[in-house]
Amino acid sequence: MINKERNMIKKLLIFCSILFTFHFMVFAQTENVKPLTIGEIRTIKSKVLNEDRILNIYLPQSFDKTKSYPIIYLLDGSINEDFIHVTGLVQFFNQMYSMPETIVVGVANIDRKRDFTFHTDLKDLQKDYPTTGHSDQFIGFLEKELKPYIESQFKSTDTYIFGQSLGGLLATEILLKKPELFNNYFIISPSLWWDDESLLKQAPQLLAKSKDIRKFVYVSVGKGEHPVMVKDAENLYDLLKKSNKKNWTVEYKMMETDNHATILHRSLYEGLVKLFPYQEPKI
Repeated sequence: MINKERNMIKKLLIFCSILFTFHFMVFAQTENVKPLTIGEIRTIKSKVLNEDRILNIYLPQSFDKTKSYPIIYLLDGSINEDFIHVTGLVQFFNQMYSMPETIVVGVANIDRKRDFTFHTDLKDLQKDYPTTGHSDQFIGFLEKELKPYIESQFKSTDTYIFGQSLGGLLATEILLKKPELFNNYFIISPSLWWDDESLLKQAPQLLAKSKDIRKFVYVSVGKGEHPVMVKDAENLYDLLKKSNKKNWTVEYKMMETDNHATILHRSLYEGLVKLFPYQEPKI
């Protein structure tokens, strides 16, 4: 009986020792877990929009608040939209191409149909997009609140706007109506069909009023997109070229293997290559 008790105690001690060792190993592994941080999430209170807006901000790995950086304003900039893959693309260009370290400000969406479209009297669009028609307010938010806030937090050398689809429509509207807001425009698959192509129809008159100040404009569309999308993107490019702005660099890219769903990442890559060619890595 005594031997049985001794064996049981011995087994219990061995079990406790194993359990303690396991817990120690788990604790030690947990101690090695740290958050992976690539930037910040901030909330800005907008009086123009009468709501809070979330900003996802990518900061370069060697970010120094005393230095100045180019800043990309990314429409559709939610975590579950385009923020992560676009920041990855920017980081890749920082490493392998001549692109300087750059800050990305992803503007998270609340209602992109409301924010990225201007007013229309077309009944079918009003029915399909019941909240539509408030891009003027969103542009006011960018101009009067977001950009001043970001520039009060980070020193800027150059500004970009990236927009696709309805975001491309908004980027085009800003280029034509408020061109001074950004230096570089990446307009991908713009929904210029909106309001019976009224923005395209106004483009010549709007461009005539624009100052001939340095600007880079990149327009692209996928060959697999709706024919109207392709035609409108080509027309936008033609109108920009015909405006004869000597200090505007205007580029156009037909993405041969892409459609509306797949175009953004590859197209941004092609556009950035035009600005920042490949450079041999330093040894």
